[in-house]
Amino acid sequence: MGLALGCLQVDQSTVAIKEVFGKFDDVLEPGCHFVPWCLGNQVAGYLSLRVQQLDVCCETKTKDNVFVTVVASIQYRALAEGAVDAFYKLSNTRAQIQAYVFDVIRASVPKMELDASFEQKNEIAKAVEEELEKAMCAYGYEIVQTLIVDIEPDEHVKRAMNEINAAARLRVAANEKAEAEKILQIKRAEGEAESKYLAGLGIARQRQAIVDGLRDSVLAFSENVPGTTSKDVMDMVLVTQYFDTLKEIGASSKSNSVFVPHGPGAVKDISSQIREGLLQGNVA
Repeated sequence: MGLALGCLQVDQSTVAIKEVFGKFDDVLEPGCHFVPWCLGNQVAGYLSLRVQQLDVCCETKTKDNVFVTVVASIQYRALAEGAVDAFYKLSNTRAQIQAYVFDVIRASVPKMELDASFEQKNEIAKAVEEELEKAMCAYGYEIVQTLIVDIEPDEHVKRAMNEINAAARLRVAANEKAEAEKILQIKRAEGEAESKYLAGLGIARQRQAIVDGLRDSVLAFSENVPGTTSKDVMDMVLVTQYFDTLKEIGASSKSNSVFVPHGPGAVKDISSQIREGLLQGNVA
């Protein structure tokens, strides 16, 4: 009914292009307008002023000959003051923007290696935005934002990159493990050396205590029993220790067998060997 009476409503964030007998006449702002169709007035079309988004997927090659798919997201809008140019000069805005994005990406990415392209996404986006802003400004459009949302290499390249990364991490882990084992072996060797050193000190002190005890026993026995010599006392002490040793071997619960020569001659030999060892120790 409104159109029949020449009344027209333009929605918010939208402008209408008014023509008179096919020639541009005016840009109608949001609101209600009188367009007498009987006088040759008509609305040629509507133009949205809202921000629109265009996602562009562009396949290209890097400097190190790796094919990648670059996904760019372009946010743009038509300007109210440039509505005439935006409506009349461009027939397919999205195709025009896509062509410029392809041109810039395929001129920028081939100058970079694969790793550099991931690191310099902002530089690629900035180059695309500058080129689009310069080109689309003449057509009444504003480029709000340009984003490089993804750079996706070929599936085989991604698998190879993951394998390289995994191998590098395994190498680091192996080095760390080897270093840890090295430290453990060093500490174990230091512990064994310290243990043997302390054991040697203990054995030396034990032997010194035995020698001191035997000397004191011999001196005390010689003083209390007249007519005995140091040799007689030493023989008696050695025989006593010899029998104590046999007793301990027999009382042991272990199944090991120890063959000890027994007899008067064997006792004499043992006493002679111990005596000679003590004398050599005193001389040393």
